[in-house]
Amino acid sequence: MRTGPAGRAGQYAALLAYLLFLAFPFLWLVSTAFKSPRELGSPHPSWIPEDPTLGNFRQAFDEQPLLRAAGNSLLAALAAALIAVLVATPLAYVMARRRTLLARAATGWVVVSQAFPLVLVIIPLFLVLKNLRLVNSLTGLVLVYVVWALPFALWMLVGYVRAVPTELEEAAAVDGAGRLRTLVSVTAPLLAPGIVATALFAFITAWNEFFFALVLLKTPEKQTLPVVLTHFIGAEGVADLGPLAAAAFLATLPSLVVFALIQRRITSGMLAGAVKS
Repeated sequence: MRTGPAGRAGQYAALLAYLLFLAFPFLWLVSTAFKSPRELGSPHPSWIPEDPTLGNFRQAFDEQPLLRAAGNSLLAALAAALIAVLVATPLAYVMARRRTLLARAATGWVVVSQAFPLVLVIIPLFLVLKNLRLVNSLTGLVLVYVVWALPFALWMLVGYVRAVPTELEEAAAVDGAGRLRTLVSVTAPLLAPGIVATALFAFITAWNEFFFALVLLKTPEKQTLPVVLTHFIGAEGVADLGPLAAAAFLATLPSLVVFALIQRRITSGMLAGAVKS
């Protein structure tokens, strides 16, 4: 069904409005990060800073250990993404290829588990980590991130595995390759876009996560970046707006950069032409 000029104009207008709606918080954050204290206290704020300054960034680094917190977040996010992908890939392969009742039940459980609120699972996780003596440690936090990201990672990778033609695996079996060799040499390379997308999801989820880190990490030296950002809010609930905006802007950059670098690979469609019809 073709759309006339008026319809296309309406679609573009709706898309532009949606993009502006999504971009507004980030653009306002960037604007606030470069405003002077005088502009921040103005009753009539402007979009573009009249007197841009880097003072908020210097103050943010002087007041809080942002580099150390960023290092903790980076370590936890990278470890969680790597472990989640290594665990989820073979499990997703089995769930996608074995159409048994157990596999269908596991897939259903993965979907249902995403509805669990954080408050419901934090107490059991805390007790388990306490018995393992992993409370107030980055190792325990990484384990929690892996457990939390694994269901969605499985759900994503199952769909990617099912998109891989079974003819390729049958051809590998005819050539004498076993299940493990087929998974490593044939299926895994074709799953690269899905694996990258899943790793990106796990990384961003762990990098931005706040609640688990707040509950599990008590020592200031081990706190992650989202927890340290709350230190810019005083005891009376008054935020140091300029340094907070500057630190929050820096905290969003890694996710944006990582996504910009690999988004082409995610959408490249590496399966195109793998099997001739």
